[in-house]
Amino acid sequence: MALWGNKDLVYSDGTVAVNLTSKEITGTVGVVTFTTAGISTGDVVTVGTGATYGYAIVSGFTSTTISIADTANFVSGLTTVPSGTDYFVSQEPIYTLGDSKYDAPETKTTGFSTNPVFTGIFGVDRIETGIAATTAYAVAHQGWVGVTTYIDCHGNLRVKSETLVAIGIDTTSDASDDSLYPDS
Repeated sequence: MALWGNKDLVYSDGTVAVNLTSKEITGTVGVVTFTTAGISTGDVVTVGTGATYGYAIVSGFTSTTISIADTANFVSGLTTVPSGTDYFVSQEPIYTLGDSKYDAPETKTTGFSTNPVFTGIFGVDRIETGIAATTAYAVAHQGWVGVTTYIDCHGNLRVKSETLVAIGIDTTSDASDDSLYPDS
């Protein structure tokens, strides 16, 4: 199991139900099959739009179920996740799951146009880095990048970025980060 890969989106078709007790995520609607989706043990499942419910590390999977290692990175006090919840699987660095700076919920996949304040981890490739270079979301290096935005005391948007893993190859991008890091 690697500590990270280069895909910020491995799979996200359909919706899921999460059983926190059995540590299983089951496809509910629109999931073709997890076994042919390119998912691997060690990948990260983000549950809920903007990690509303949290994250988990894939420990195994069948065609319809993903087994997760634990529920430690779900929102504190969470007891249920409704059936029909959005999700996506990525290869983001698993060590960030224990970093309170990136705890769920975050808003990295929604709200960019209406809520500029968010924290998230993005797979930013060479093309995206170049395009973002002249924007407020410029990053120092391609790879896995932690981004935190806030409004300062003068009402100005401020953006902090931290290269978590520098990767010298292109990532496989998803459209959820295209408002910040467009592919073209």
